[in-house]
Amino acid sequence: MPDAAKILAKLAELTKTVPLLGIIGNTPLLRIEPFEPVAKGAQILAKAEFRNPGGSIKDRSVLFMILDALVSGKLGKRRILDSSSGNAGIAYAMLGAALDLPVTLVCPGNASNERRKRITAHGAELILTDALLGYDEAHRRAHKLGREQADKYCLIDQYNNAANPLAHYTTTGREIIEQCPHVTHLVTGVGTGGTLSGVARRLKGHNPKVKVVQIMPDEFPGIEGLKALDDPKVVRPGNFDEKLVDERVHVEVGEAYTYCRKLARRGLFVGQSSGAYLAVAHVIARREADAKIVTLLCDTGERYFSAQLWDA
Repeated sequence: MPDAAKILAKLAELTKTVPLLGIIGNTPLLRIEPFEPVAKGAQILAKAEFRNPGGSIKDRSVLFMILDALVSGKLGKRRILDSSSGNAGIAYAMLGAALDLPVTLVCPGNASNERRKRITAHGAELILTDALLGYDEAHRRAHKLGREQADKYCLIDQYNNAANPLAHYTTTGREIIEQCPHVTHLVTGVGTGGTLSGVARRLKGHNPKVKVVQIMPDEFPGIEGLKALDDPKVVRPGNFDEKLVDERVHVEVGEAYTYCRKLARRGLFVGQSSGAYLAVAHVIARREADAKIVTLLCDTGERYFSAQLWDA
């Protein structure tokens, strides 16, 4: 199992020479004014994860997974390898460049141009799979490469790497408690399962009455970065602990886009998963008096210019 104390010690050591690492995390918690009436005393607050240097919440988990691979000796002299729909890929590429570690990423062919260009700008090798086969095909290809060329590649495997939820337990969850000690609800979704599992575990340890609300996106066209777990054919992340979830709420992609555009008109330029989270946070806020609902603004909206999110 990953050792949080060793990872944090390695982080402190490396930050002395790689200051970029020190600006990951510790993001502000923003009060979101409702777009419509809500129950008396209800508040919506959101972590501004687009403030991370890679532009998304994935910087946290990827940093912990890379540091764990270093302190455990798992990485050795091999290349970092993983699959990603884009945000984690950017984090791997950015941190690999900063730490002088070679990186290979397998992404679905429909990953946005903005993500692909940022990944290659940092010098990472990018392998694209058939867009029609979805993210799970990229996941399978990365695992195949990791098995067949184990002497060359170190498969990090963000779906099943325990350092992923550990990052959110250690940092994101702790920060939320410090910033909003009376949190009553967490609204988030599942991509790799690391964010929900890590944050929820920390919040429920702080107060077992905290309710965890999982958003459920459409299977198609879907919400980038989130898995439609209603589909029995999808690869289910090992990091996702379903026992932590108290409620599931379905969100259509059109709703997510609408909330992104509403947030943009208030100055917050974020991606489609953030819009989906805000849509569900409003569902909770309309019905729960005095609720303190915390959610996440997962990434920057600039990552979606080519994905039709901002087309009028």
